[in-house]
Amino acid sequence: MLDFDFSSMLYRIPALLIAITIHEYAHAQTAEAMGDPTPRFMGRLTFNPLAHLDPIGALMLIVAGFGWAKPVGINPNNFRNRREGILKVSFAGPAANLFLCFLAALIVALMTKFGVMTKGVYSFLLWTQLYNVWFAFFNLIPIPPLDGSKILGELLPPRTAYQYENMVGQYGFYILLALVFTGIVGMIIRPLASTYMSLVNSILGIVF
Repeated sequence: MLDFDFSSMLYRIPALLIAITIHEYAHAQTAEAMGDPTPRFMGRLTFNPLAHLDPIGALMLIVAGFGWAKPVGINPNNFRNRREGILKVSFAGPAANLFLCFLAALIVALMTKFGVMTKGVYSFLLWTQLYNVWFAFFNLIPIPPLDGSKILGELLPPRTAYQYENMVGQYGFYILLALVFTGIVGMIIRPLASTYMSLVNSILGIVF
């Protein structure tokens, strides 16, 4: 991520709230579509960022590039197909973030082409791209409680998934802290984010 800078808060905070809200709403909406009303009953089927915000997680995301939102509760027993439901719900959040990153880049390209881009709007859209692409790939790391661990759990044989959850699950938060503050998370995410952004810019370069 870019270096911490208080002067950028005007653009970073709205971009962060949008990334978090879209991520969690995508989880909730997909769960609803798969037959589980739990997120709706818990008030998570909304675009209100306050319903999804974890203050400490948001602060960590701003200052360290590592953070979290309030997890969307689901009941897999309500899914018409349990495995398919868990996979789709887990992947929905990161997928929504990647789409929003692409959308922000598209708006930049359109506004630049028509000569209506301003410095403030560009800063906001740049942070929107950064937060969304990083949030997407961070959540795909297969360490509990991140989405990637749920995806991995459904792809592994049941016994292996159970053993993995037992071994890693109780230490997941501390493992993530270690990975973040040793720079390993950055080493993992940075090339993935760069590759995705290069692909997005290549597509938009062809179109425009």
